[in-house]
Amino acid sequence: MKKVGNHKSISRIITLSLAFVLSVSLSSFAQTPAAPAADAAATTAAPPAAGGDAVLGKTLFNTNCAACHKLDSKSTGPALRGVSEKHDKAWFYKWVHNSAALIASGDAEAVKVFNENNKVNMTAFPQLSEADIDNILAYTDTKIEVSKTVLPQLGAEGASKEGGLSNNLILGLLAGILAILVAMLFMVNNVLNKIAKSNGVEVAEKPKSLPIWKAFARNQFLVLVSVVLLMLTSAYFIYGYLMQVGVDQNYAPIQPIHYSHKIHAGDNGIECKYCHSSARVSKNAGIPSLNVCMNCHKNISEFQGDKDSTYVDYTKEYYTAEIQKLYDAVGWDKTTQKYTGKQKPVKWVRIHNLPDFVYFNHSQHVTVAGVECQTCHGPVQTFEVMKQFSPLTMGWCVNCHRQTDVKIEGNDYYKKIHEELSKKYGVDKLTAAQMGGLECGKCHY
Repeated sequence: MKKVGNHKSISRIITLSLAFVLSVSLSSFAQTPAAPAADAAATTAAPPAAGGDAVLGKTLFNTNCAACHKLDSKSTGPALRGVSEKHDKAWFYKWVHNSAALIASGDAEAVKVFNENNKVNMTAFPQLSEADIDNILAYTDTKIEVSKTVLPQLGAEGASKEGGLSNNLILGLLAGILAILVAMLFMVNNVLNKIAKSNGVEVAEKPKSLPIWKAFARNQFLVLVSVVLLMLTSAYFIYGYLMQVGVDQNYAPIQPIHYSHKIHAGDNGIECKYCHSSARVSKNAGIPSLNVCMNCHKNISEFQGDKDSTYVDYTKEYYTAEIQKLYDAVGWDKTTQKYTGKQKPVKWVRIHNLPDFVYFNHSQHVTVAGVECQTCHGPVQTFEVMKQFSPLTMGWCVNCHRQTDVKIEGNDYYKKIHEELSKKYGVDKLTAAQMGGLECGKCHY
């Protein structure tokens, strides 16, 4: 038999190549060091000043002082970081217990502080003991020291190397192994062809087959079935598309000032109708006036949330910058705590918009029927960006009227008609549909 090629050399090369690739992989995994852990805390507070407990002082500060004071920026009152160095403790006791009396007595320091802060009287706190005031002063004396945080090392392509090889190196190794396998198939095929040729074996060629499109065209039954399926599928998608015309479910436009319902209605528990007060008495829920925002943000000039909290989707600096946009719109100078008179209109983008031929009254649903806002608008307390939750289609409204029982307890508006209709239908509770909620004239006029 005729010798064909050097088979031992080919198999030897392949074996050595695979062994080399596996050895590189194992050694890389074994030698990869563990990434250093980050520091547990980003900031540490310096020890409090003698004569007070800074931990208790923080609680007292948040309860009594935080409404008008911040540690590092001016609010209604001045910034209080390091304020204990400006006056002696005896003066602080008198000032906190009754600042108005101290000013009236003609105390030079008290009059100066009063004039420097727009002559706004500070609330008296006679209930605070001298020990409480010492604790508050100890808290204002704490100094924040930023500690260094060890970040994980990054590879050349920016991929983290924590816990093993980078993704690029792993993909490269897999690609190399695949290339070796492909090369092996070509070599084996070449060797088999040479062996067959040396032994006089003829390899039969594959018969030429018809192109798939010609075979498909000659089968009339298959063509008919395909055409019918294509027409039905097209009709289904066309109908679905036409039924979505004018439906803007999940529409979430970018607003000129970012407002997080997750923070306001969720974490802070602000009632929906505190901002949308028109929903109680009007057809429309209304866009809250910016002075409603300033009821709180006159004293909240920066975001105070924990950066690791689950309700924060952006950075602290981002939220603080959005508060500054509010100040620019209403003309509020947070440094002087005064209005400048320079205002800018905020061009809010409307999200919910019913057709002109549809009548919907918020007060009828919110005040009379007692429907919760989340019924139509979804769990807004979880929305970082407000969106249209419900489809607001006619079918959606009709189904709600058919399924929702009218609340009669303490509701004199429906009492008489409910008694008459409940006897007529022989039921204890009526749905909105049974009370006339399906009449065309209720929503269309």
